[in-house]
Amino acid sequence: MDDSEGFHEQVATICDLYAQTAELHAAGVHVVSVDEKTGMQAVERLHPTKPTRPGFIERREFEYIRHGTLCLTANFEVATGRIITPRLAETRTNIDFVEHIQNTVASDPSGTWVFVADNLDPHKSEALIRWVASQVGFEGDLGKMSKKGILKSRATRTAFLSNPEHRIRFVFTPRHCSWMNQVEIWFSVLARRLLRRGNFTSKADLADQVTRFIDYFNRVLAKPYRWTYTGRPLRA
Repeated sequence: MDDSEGFHEQVATICDLYAQTAELHAAGVHVVSVDEKTGMQAVERLHPTKPTRPGFIERREFEYIRHGTLCLTANFEVATGRIITPRLAETRTNIDFVEHIQNTVASDPSGTWVFVADNLDPHKSEALIRWVASQVGFEGDLGKMSKKGILKSRATRTAFLSNPEHRIRFVFTPRHCSWMNQVEIWFSVLARRLLRRGNFTSKADLADQVTRFIDYFNRVLAKPYRWTYTGRPLRA
């Protein structure tokens, strides 16, 4: 797979898109990296964390209470480095993802949107195909799921969602290359700065802290990532 022409073409497409993001943003084209961070645990420590002081490192209680988990679906706006229209929910279904994309596009209903996403099934679902078709003015027959037409297979659904003529389209990372999705970098920031060291008394508290962290990040820390990988294979 790593040596195939198709693989390198997909990688180069994403890298070229990242390189053009500033110009596209200036022209009103939104390029966003989208994915879900699942299994965020609302973990409450049984005793307060003791902060650092002279001669002692920070000490955290190892026993905790689990209050459940949440899923964050986030958009990393590649040109600005901001997180836009995040969605927190208890589930990650096809409908959840469609609603997330709907809410995102609603922030600029007439704009052009390019979503960088991985190959998870909800990112290529029948519900997403039908909604995108309704938004881009497609009047043809979509076919039947797993039977015929655009809905027949993952390949046909991918081709439809990736159509460069559509105002709302998706660019998919190659398999096993989720590292090319820039929102994954931001998820690691969220994990290091909040989730790993956090104390959450409930799922509502977890949602509130994540929301406040996103607001802080957008105001203080947001900036576009310097993407240096070109996608071209190295030659000896």
